[in-house]
Amino acid sequence: MFENLQDKLERAFKTLKGEGRITEINVAETLKEIRKALLDADVSYKVAKTFTDEVKQKALGQSVLTAVKPGQMLTKIVRDELVTLMGKEAEEVALKGNPAVVLIAGLQGSGKTTFSGKLAAFIRKKGRAPLLAACDVYRPAAIDQLKVLGQQVGVHVYAEEENKNAVQIAKNAIDYAKRNGHNVVIIDTAGRLAIDEEMMREIAAVKKAVSPSETLFVVDSMTGQDAVNTAKEFNERLNFDGVVLTKLDGDTRGGAALSIRAVVSKPIKLMSMGEKMDALQVFYPDRMADRILGMGDIVSLVERAQEQYDETEARRIQKRIAKNQFNFNDFISQIQQIKKMGNVKDLLGMLPGIGKALKNIDIDDDAFKKIEAIISSMTPQERATPELINGSRRKRIAAGSGRSIEEVNRLLKQFDDTRKMMKSVGSGGAKNLMNLMGGKIN
Repeated sequence: MFENLQDKLERAFKTLKGEGRITEINVAETLKEIRKALLDADVSYKVAKTFTDEVKQKALGQSVLTAVKPGQMLTKIVRDELVTLMGKEAEEVALKGNPAVVLIAGLQGSGKTTFSGKLAAFIRKKGRAPLLAACDVYRPAAIDQLKVLGQQVGVHVYAEEENKNAVQIAKNAIDYAKRNGHNVVIIDTAGRLAIDEEMMREIAAVKKAVSPSETLFVVDSMTGQDAVNTAKEFNERLNFDGVVLTKLDGDTRGGAALSIRAVVSKPIKLMSMGEKMDALQVFYPDRMADRILGMGDIVSLVERAQEQYDETEARRIQKRIAKNQFNFNDFISQIQQIKKMGNVKDLLGMLPGIGKALKNIDIDDDAFKKIEAIISSMTPQERATPELINGSRRKRIAAGSGRSIEEVNRLLKQFDDTRKMMKSVGSGGAKNLMNLMGGKIN
Protein backbone atom coordinates (compact mmCIF):
# COMPACT_ATOMS: atom_id res chain seq x y z
CA MET A 1 0.00 0.00 0.00
CA PHE A 2 1.41 3.39 -1.12
CA GLU A 3 4.89 1.86 -1.62
CA ASN A 4 5.85 4.18 -4.51
CA LEU A 5 4.74 7.27 -2.60
CA GLN A 6 6.66 6.08 0.46
CA ASP A 7 9.87 5.62 -1.56
CA LYS A 8 9.62 9.02 -3.24
CA LEU A 9 8.95 10.85 0.01
CA GLU A 10 11.93 9.11 1.60
CA ARG A 11 14.15 10.26 -1.27
CA ALA A 12 12.81 13.80 -0.90
CA PHE A 13 13.78 13.92 2.78
CA LYS A 14 17.31 12.78 1.93
CA THR A 15 17.97 16.09 0.17
CA LEU A 16 18.18 17.67 3.64
CA LYS A 17 20.62 15.06 4.92
CA GLY A 18 23.76 16.68 6.27
CA GLU A 19 22.21 20.15 6.43
CA GLY A 20 22.67 21.97 9.71
CA ARG A 21 19.39 23.89 9.58
CA ILE A 22 16.24 24.43 7.55
CA THR A 23 16.45 27.41 5.18
CA GLU A 24 14.26 28.60 2.31
CA ILE A 25 16.95 27.47 -0.14
CA ASN A 26 17.55 23.92 1.08
CA VAL A 27 13.88 23.22 1.80
CA ALA A 28 12.78 24.31 -1.70
CA GLU A 29 14.30 21.25 -3.43
CA THR A 30 12.79 18.90 -0.86
CA LEU A 31 9.32 20.41 -1.27
CA LYS A 32 9.65 20.21 -5.05
CA GLU A 33 10.29 16.46 -4.73
CA ILE A 34 7.40 16.06 -2.26
CA ARG A 35 5.03 17.83 -4.68
CA LYS A 36 6.20 15.55 -7.53
CA ALA A 37 5.67 12.50 -5.31
CA LEU A 38 2.10 13.59 -4.54
CA LEU A 39 1.32 14.28 -8.21
CA ASP A 40 2.72 10.87 -9.17
CA ALA A 41 0.39 9.39 -6.54
CA ASP A 42 -2.50 10.96 -8.49
CA VAL A 43 -3.16 13.74 -5.99
CA SER A 44 -4.68 16.81 -7.68
CA TYR A 45 -2.26 19.66 -8.42
CA LYS A 46 -4.27 22.10 -6.31
CA VAL A 47 -4.21 19.80 -3.26
CA ALA A 48 -0.50 19.00 -3.74
CA LYS A 49 0.44 22.68 -4.01
CA THR A 50 -1.63 23.70 -1.00
CA PHE A 51 -0.05 20.85 0.97
CA THR A 52 3.55 21.82 0.16
CA ASP A 53 2.80 25.51 0.79
CA GLU A 54 1.56 24.61 4.29
CA VAL A 55 4.64 22.44 4.93
CA LYS A 56 6.96 25.24 3.75
CA GLN A 57 5.28 27.82 5.96
CA LYS A 58 5.57 25.61 9.04
CA ALA A 59 9.10 24.42 8.22
CA LEU A 60 10.55 27.90 7.86
CA GLY A 61 8.92 28.95 11.10
CA GLN A 62 10.51 26.11 13.08
CA SER A 63 13.57 26.43 15.27
CA VAL A 64 15.45 23.15 14.83
CA LEU A 65 16.68 21.77 18.14
CA THR A 66 20.30 20.67 18.40
CA ALA A 67 19.22 17.08 19.01
CA VAL A 68 16.90 17.02 15.97
CA LYS A 69 18.17 16.95 12.40
CA PRO A 70 16.43 19.12 9.75
CA GLY A 71 15.32 15.99 7.83
CA GLN A 72 13.70 14.61 10.97
CA MET A 73 11.97 17.90 11.65
CA LEU A 74 10.60 18.11 8.11
CA THR A 75 9.39 14.49 8.30
CA LYS A 76 7.47 15.39 11.46
CA ILE A 77 5.91 18.43 9.77
CA VAL A 78 4.94 16.43 6.67
CA ARG A 79 3.46 13.71 8.87
CA ASP A 80 1.33 16.23 10.76
CA GLU A 81 0.15 17.83 7.50
CA LEU A 82 -0.75 14.41 6.05
CA VAL A 83 -2.89 13.77 9.13
CA THR A 84 -4.62 17.14 8.68
CA LEU A 85 -5.10 16.50 4.94
CA MET A 86 -6.81 13.15 5.60
CA GLY A 87 -9.06 14.48 8.35
CA LYS A 88 -7.21 14.72 11.72
CA GLU A 89 -9.52 12.43 13.72
CA ALA A 90 -11.18 9.09 12.99
CA GLU A 91 -14.95 9.26 12.54
CA GLU A 92 -17.06 6.13 12.92
CA VAL A 93 -20.33 5.34 11.21
CA ALA A 94 -23.27 7.02 12.96
CA LEU A 95 -25.96 4.47 13.85
CA LYS A 96 -28.91 6.50 15.10
CA GLY A 97 -32.53 5.45 15.24
CA ASN A 98 -34.30 2.13 15.61
CA PRO A 99 -33.58 0.84 13.14
CA ALA A 100 -30.57 2.91 12.12
CA VAL A 101 -30.45 3.10 8.31
CA VAL A 102 -27.19 3.12 6.35
CA LEU A 103 -27.45 3.92 2.65
CA ILE A 104 -24.61 2.68 0.40
CA ALA A 105 -23.86 4.57 -2.84
CA GLY A 106 -21.10 4.55 -5.44
CA LEU A 107 -20.03 3.83 -8.98
CA GLN A 108 -20.45 0.55 -10.80
CA GLY A 109 -17.63 -1.81 -9.84
CA SER A 110 -16.52 0.13 -6.77
CA GLY A 111 -17.22 -2.83 -4.47
CA LYS A 112 -20.47 -1.63 -2.84
CA THR A 113 -22.11 -5.04 -2.45
CA THR A 114 -19.01 -6.67 -0.98
CA PHE A 115 -18.58 -3.67 1.32
CA SER A 116 -22.23 -3.97 2.43
CA GLY A 117 -21.52 -7.55 3.54
CA LYS A 118 -18.34 -6.48 5.34
CA LEU A 119 -20.17 -3.62 7.06
CA ALA A 120 -22.88 -6.04 8.24
CA ALA A 121 -20.17 -8.28 9.76
CA PHE A 122 -18.44 -5.22 11.28
CA ILE A 123 -21.67 -3.98 12.90
CA ARG A 124 -22.67 -7.46 14.06
CA LYS A 125 -19.38 -7.76 15.97
CA LYS A 126 -20.43 -4.68 17.93
CA GLY A 127 -23.52 -6.45 19.22
CA ARG A 128 -26.06 -5.02 16.78
CA ALA A 129 -28.56 -7.01 14.70
CA PRO A 130 -28.17 -5.77 11.10
CA LEU A 131 -30.35 -6.49 8.09
CA LEU A 132 -29.06 -6.28 4.51
CA ALA A 133 -31.52 -4.83 1.99
CA ALA A 134 -31.01 -5.78 -1.67
CA CYS A 135 -31.97 -2.67 -3.62
CA ASP A 136 -29.81 -3.22 -6.71
CA VAL A 137 -32.58 -4.18 -9.12
CA TYR A 138 -30.51 -3.80 -12.28
CA ARG A 139 -27.30 -5.83 -12.07
CA PRO A 140 -27.76 -9.52 -12.87
CA ALA A 141 -27.16 -11.74 -9.83
CA ALA A 142 -26.72 -8.73 -7.49
CA ILE A 143 -29.38 -10.09 -5.13
CA ASP A 144 -27.83 -13.57 -5.21
CA GLN A 145 -24.39 -12.10 -4.44
CA LEU A 146 -25.74 -10.23 -1.42
CA LYS A 147 -27.50 -13.38 -0.18
CA VAL A 148 -24.26 -15.35 -0.40
CA LEU A 149 -22.39 -12.63 1.51
CA GLY A 150 -25.18 -12.45 4.10
CA GLN A 151 -24.95 -16.19 4.64
CA GLN A 152 -21.16 -15.94 5.08
CA VAL A 153 -21.45 -13.33 7.84
CA GLY A 154 -24.63 -14.68 9.44
CA VAL A 155 -26.86 -11.71 8.51
CA HIS A 156 -30.34 -11.95 6.99
CA VAL A 157 -30.94 -10.39 3.56
CA TYR A 158 -34.25 -8.77 2.66
CA ALA A 159 -35.01 -9.04 -1.06
CA GLU A 160 -37.98 -8.86 -3.41
CA GLU A 161 -37.07 -10.83 -6.53
CA GLU A 162 -39.84 -9.50 -8.81
CA ASN A 163 -40.08 -5.93 -7.54
CA LYS A 164 -38.04 -3.40 -9.56
CA ASN A 165 -38.94 -0.37 -7.43
CA ALA A 166 -35.84 0.33 -5.31
CA VAL A 167 -37.60 2.98 -3.21
CA GLN A 168 -40.43 0.62 -2.25
CA ILE A 169 -38.02 -2.25 -1.49
CA ALA A 170 -36.01 0.00 0.84
CA LYS A 171 -39.14 1.12 2.70
CA ASN A 172 -40.41 -2.47 2.97
CA ALA A 173 -37.01 -3.57 4.30
CA ILE A 174 -37.23 -1.04 7.12
CA ASP A 175 -40.75 -2.24 8.01
CA TYR A 176 -39.46 -5.82 8.00
CA ALA A 177 -36.58 -4.83 10.30
CA LYS A 178 -38.96 -3.24 12.79
CA ARG A 179 -41.12 -6.36 12.91
CA ASN A 180 -38.21 -8.79 13.23
CA GLY A 181 -35.85 -7.14 15.73
CA HIS A 182 -33.18 -5.79 13.36
CA ASN A 183 -31.82 -2.50 14.71
CA VAL A 184 -29.66 -1.60 11.69
CA VAL A 185 -30.64 -1.70 7.99
CA ILE A 186 -27.87 -1.56 5.37
CA ILE A 187 -29.27 -0.64 1.96
CA ASP A 188 -27.18 -1.84 -0.98
CA THR A 189 -28.09 0.23 -4.04
CA ALA A 190 -27.29 -0.18 -7.73
CA GLY A 191 -23.99 1.12 -9.05
CA ARG A 192 -24.41 4.14 -11.21
CA LEU A 193 -22.55 6.72 -13.26
CA ALA A 194 -22.68 10.32 -12.05
CA ILE A 195 -23.79 11.35 -15.52
CA ASP A 196 -26.74 8.93 -15.46
CA GLU A 197 -29.51 11.33 -14.51
CA GLU A 198 -32.23 8.69 -14.10
CA MET A 199 -30.10 6.58 -11.75
CA MET A 200 -29.05 9.62 -9.73
CA ARG A 201 -32.70 10.60 -9.32
CA GLU A 202 -33.47 7.09 -8.09
CA ILE A 203 -30.87 7.04 -5.30
CA ALA A 204 -31.88 10.58 -4.28
CA ALA A 205 -35.46 9.31 -4.02
CA VAL A 206 -34.33 6.32 -1.92
CA LYS A 207 -32.51 8.64 0.45
CA LYS A 208 -35.52 10.94 0.77
CA ALA A 209 -37.84 7.98 1.44
CA VAL A 210 -35.78 6.27 4.17
CA SER A 211 -34.01 9.26 5.83
CA PRO A 212 -30.77 7.34 6.57
CA SER A 213 -28.71 8.21 9.64
CA GLU A 214 -25.66 7.61 7.46
CA THR A 215 -25.06 7.78 3.71
CA LEU A 216 -21.72 6.31 2.66
CA PHE A 217 -20.02 6.79 -0.70
CA VAL A 218 -17.87 3.81 -1.71
CA VAL A 219 -14.70 4.64 -3.63
CA ASP A 220 -12.40 2.23 -5.47
CA SER A 221 -8.96 3.41 -4.31
CA MET A 222 -7.34 2.12 -7.48
CA THR A 223 -9.14 4.72 -9.62
CA GLY A 224 -7.22 7.59 -8.02
CA GLN A 225 -8.17 11.14 -8.97
CA ASP A 226 -11.13 10.00 -11.09
CA ALA A 227 -12.72 8.67 -7.90
CA VAL A 228 -12.25 12.04 -6.21
CA ASN A 229 -13.90 13.90 -9.08
CA THR A 230 -16.83 11.47 -9.06
CA ALA A 231 -17.17 11.82 -5.28
CA LYS A 232 -17.52 15.57 -5.73
CA GLU A 233 -20.37 15.11 -8.24
CA PHE A 234 -22.13 12.55 -6.04
CA ASN A 235 -21.80 14.78 -3.00
CA GLU A 236 -23.47 17.67 -4.80
CA ARG A 237 -26.49 15.46 -5.45
CA LEU A 238 -26.59 13.26 -2.33
CA ASN A 239 -24.74 15.24 0.35
CA PHE A 240 -23.32 11.97 1.71
CA ASP A 241 -21.91 11.71 5.26
CA GLY A 242 -18.68 9.86 4.70
CA VAL A 243 -16.40 7.97 2.33
CA VAL A 244 -15.35 4.31 2.26
CA LEU A 245 -12.09 3.38 0.51
CA THR A 246 -12.10 -0.12 -0.99
CA LYS A 247 -9.29 -2.20 -2.55
CA LEU A 248 -6.58 -0.44 -0.55
CA ASP A 249 -4.59 -3.66 -0.65
CA GLY A 250 -4.33 -3.38 -4.43
CA ASP A 251 -1.84 -1.47 -6.56
CA THR A 252 -3.07 1.92 -5.41
CA ARG A 253 -1.17 5.17 -5.78
CA GLY A 254 -3.01 6.85 -2.93
CA GLY A 255 -4.55 9.84 -4.68
CA ALA A 256 -8.06 9.11 -3.44
CA ALA A 257 -7.03 8.71 0.21
CA LEU A 258 -4.95 11.88 0.16
CA SER A 259 -7.28 14.12 -1.86
CA ILE A 260 -10.86 13.20 -1.14
CA ARG A 261 -11.24 14.92 2.25
CA ALA A 262 -9.84 18.19 0.89
CA VAL A 263 -12.09 18.09 -2.21
CA VAL A 264 -15.47 17.07 -0.74
CA SER A 265 -14.97 18.10 2.92
CA LYS A 266 -16.33 14.75 4.08
CA PRO A 267 -14.45 12.28 6.29
CA ILE A 268 -13.06 8.92 5.21
CA LYS A 269 -14.81 6.67 7.72
CA LEU A 270 -13.83 3.13 6.76
CA MET A 271 -11.29 1.33 4.60
CA SER A 272 -11.42 -2.14 3.10
CA MET A 273 -8.21 -4.15 2.61
CA GLY A 274 -8.52 -7.73 1.39
CA GLU A 275 -11.17 -10.16 0.23
CA LYS A 276 -12.09 -11.64 3.62
CA MET A 277 -15.35 -10.46 5.14
CA ASP A 278 -13.61 -9.19 8.27
CA ALA A 279 -11.18 -7.03 6.24
CA LEU A 280 -12.81 -3.73 7.18
CA GLN A 281 -11.28 -1.12 9.46
CA VAL A 282 -12.01 2.33 10.82
CA PHE A 283 -9.89 4.89 8.93
CA TYR A 284 -7.40 6.61 11.25
CA PRO A 285 -5.64 9.56 9.51
CA ASP A 286 -2.68 9.48 11.92
CA ARG A 287 -2.09 5.75 11.47
CA MET A 288 -2.35 6.05 7.67
CA ALA A 289 0.15 8.92 7.69
CA ASP A 290 2.57 6.78 9.70
CA ARG A 291 2.25 3.94 7.21
CA ILE A 292 2.75 6.25 4.22
CA LEU A 293 5.99 7.49 5.80
CA GLY A 294 7.19 3.98 6.64
CA MET A 295 6.68 4.36 10.39
CA GLY A 296 4.47 1.29 10.72
CA ASP A 297 1.14 0.97 12.52
CA ILE A 298 1.66 -0.84 15.79
CA VAL A 299 -1.68 0.28 17.26
CA SER A 300 -3.71 -1.36 14.46
CA LEU A 301 -1.58 -4.49 14.71
CA VAL A 302 -2.26 -4.74 18.46
CA GLU A 303 -5.98 -4.16 17.89
CA ARG A 304 -6.14 -6.98 15.37
CA ALA A 305 -4.31 -9.27 17.78
CA GLN A 306 -6.73 -8.35 20.57
CA GLU A 307 -9.73 -9.20 18.36
CA GLN A 308 -8.42 -12.74 17.96
CA TYR A 309 -7.07 -13.06 21.50
CA ASP A 310 -8.48 -16.04 23.39
CA GLU A 311 -7.61 -15.58 27.06
CA THR A 312 -8.43 -19.19 28.04
CA GLU A 313 -6.34 -20.58 25.17
CA ALA A 314 -3.49 -18.18 26.00
CA ARG A 315 -3.39 -19.40 29.60
CA ARG A 316 -3.40 -23.02 28.46
CA ILE A 317 -0.52 -22.41 26.04
CA GLN A 318 1.43 -20.49 28.67
CA LYS A 319 1.19 -23.41 31.10
CA ARG A 320 2.31 -25.88 28.43
CA ILE A 321 5.28 -23.67 27.51
CA ALA A 322 6.30 -23.43 31.17
CA LYS A 323 6.21 -27.24 31.45
CA ASN A 324 8.04 -27.65 28.11
CA GLN A 325 4.98 -29.46 26.74
CA PHE A 326 4.33 -27.17 23.74
CA ASN A 327 3.68 -29.46 20.76
CA PHE A 328 2.51 -29.34 17.15
CA ASN A 329 -1.17 -29.30 18.17
CA ASP A 330 -0.52 -26.10 20.11
CA PHE A 331 1.59 -24.74 17.27
CA ILE A 332 -1.14 -25.26 14.66
CA SER A 333 -3.62 -23.57 17.02
CA GLN A 334 -1.37 -20.50 17.17
CA ILE A 335 -1.02 -20.45 13.38
CA GLN A 336 -4.82 -20.41 13.03
CA GLN A 337 -5.06 -17.37 15.32
CA ILE A 338 -2.39 -15.51 13.32
CA LYS A 339 -4.16 -16.32 10.03
CA LYS A 340 -7.41 -14.84 11.37
CA MET A 341 -5.62 -11.50 11.81
CA GLY A 342 -5.31 -11.08 8.05
CA ASN A 343 -2.77 -11.03 5.24
CA VAL A 344 0.69 -11.92 6.60
CA LYS A 345 2.60 -9.36 4.50
CA ASP A 346 0.15 -6.64 5.54
CA LEU A 347 0.57 -7.57 9.21
CA LEU A 348 4.37 -7.49 9.01
CA GLY A 349 4.14 -4.18 7.11
CA MET A 350 2.63 -2.65 10.25
CA LEU A 351 5.96 -3.11 12.05
CA PRO A 352 8.17 0.01 11.84
CA GLY A 353 10.94 -0.46 9.28
CA ILE A 354 9.67 -3.87 8.15
CA GLY A 355 7.39 -2.64 5.35
CA LYS A 356 10.24 -1.42 3.16
CA ALA A 357 12.27 -4.58 3.75
CA LEU A 358 9.32 -6.64 2.51
CA LYS A 359 8.78 -4.57 -0.65
CA ASN A 360 10.44 -7.01 -3.04
CA ILE A 361 9.74 -10.15 -1.00
CA ASP A 362 6.83 -12.24 -2.19
CA ILE A 363 5.02 -13.52 0.89
CA ASP A 364 2.05 -15.63 -0.14
CA ASP A 365 -1.16 -15.04 1.80
CA ASP A 366 -1.09 -18.81 2.30
CA ALA A 367 2.47 -18.66 3.67
CA PHE A 368 1.65 -21.21 6.36
CA LYS A 369 0.26 -23.81 3.94
CA LYS A 370 3.44 -25.89 3.65
CA ILE A 371 3.76 -25.94 7.47
CA GLU A 372 0.14 -27.03 7.84
CA ALA A 373 0.62 -29.72 5.18
CA ILE A 374 3.63 -31.16 7.02
CA ILE A 375 1.90 -31.11 10.41
CA SER A 376 -1.28 -32.64 8.91
CA SER A 377 0.81 -35.57 7.64
CA MET A 378 1.92 -36.42 11.18
CA THR A 379 0.06 -38.98 13.27
CA PRO A 380 -1.79 -37.75 16.40
CA GLN A 381 1.01 -39.26 18.50
CA GLU A 382 3.70 -37.44 16.49
CA ARG A 383 1.90 -34.10 16.81
CA ALA A 384 1.54 -34.60 20.56
CA THR A 385 5.10 -35.88 21.05
CA PRO A 386 7.47 -34.43 18.39
CA GLU A 387 10.39 -36.35 19.93
CA LEU A 388 8.98 -39.55 18.36
CA ILE A 389 9.74 -38.31 14.84
CA ASN A 390 12.80 -40.28 13.70
CA GLY A 391 14.34 -40.71 10.24
CA SER A 392 11.77 -43.14 8.83
CA ARG A 393 8.87 -41.08 10.17
CA ARG A 394 10.34 -37.97 8.53
CA LYS A 395 10.41 -39.75 5.16
CA ARG A 396 6.75 -40.77 5.56
CA ILE A 397 5.72 -37.24 6.61
CA ALA A 398 7.56 -35.73 3.62
CA ALA A 399 5.87 -38.13 1.20
CA GLY A 400 2.44 -37.56 2.74
CA SER A 401 2.70 -33.75 2.68
CA GLY A 402 4.26 -33.44 -0.76
CA ARG A 403 7.26 -31.60 0.73
CA SER A 404 10.92 -32.54 0.69
CA ILE A 405 12.71 -34.24 3.59
CA GLU A 406 14.87 -31.10 3.84
CA GLU A 407 11.73 -28.99 4.45
CA VAL A 408 10.48 -31.43 7.09
CA ASN A 409 13.88 -31.39 8.81
CA ARG A 410 13.97 -27.59 8.68
CA LEU A 411 10.52 -27.26 10.25
CA LEU A 412 11.39 -29.72 13.04
CA LYS A 413 14.65 -27.89 13.76
CA GLN A 414 12.97 -24.47 13.77
CA PHE A 415 10.10 -25.79 15.90
CA ASP A 416 12.58 -27.14 18.44
CA ASP A 417 14.50 -23.83 18.48
CA THR A 418 11.24 -21.88 18.82
CA ARG A 419 10.05 -24.10 21.68
CA LYS A 420 13.32 -23.52 23.56
CA MET A 421 13.11 -19.78 22.94
CA MET A 422 9.45 -19.63 24.04
CA LYS A 423 10.29 -21.40 27.27
CA SER A 424 13.01 -18.85 28.04
CA VAL A 425 11.27 -15.63 26.97
CA GLY A 426 7.57 -16.60 26.85
CA SER A 427 6.76 -15.58 23.26
CA GLY A 428 8.07 -15.44 19.71
CA GLY A 429 8.96 -12.47 17.57
CA ALA A 430 8.78 -11.39 13.94
CA LYS A 431 12.15 -13.00 13.20
CA ASN A 432 10.97 -16.48 14.23
CA LEU A 433 7.71 -16.03 12.34
CA MET A 434 9.56 -15.06 9.16
CA ASN A 435 12.07 -17.91 9.54
CA LEU A 436 9.25 -20.45 9.82
CA MET A 437 7.77 -19.08 6.60
CA GLY A 438 11.10 -19.40 4.82
CA GLY A 439 12.09 -15.73 4.89
CA LYS A 440 14.59 -13.82 6.97
CA ILE A 441 14.77 -10.54 8.83
CA ASN A 442 18.30 -9.36 9.33
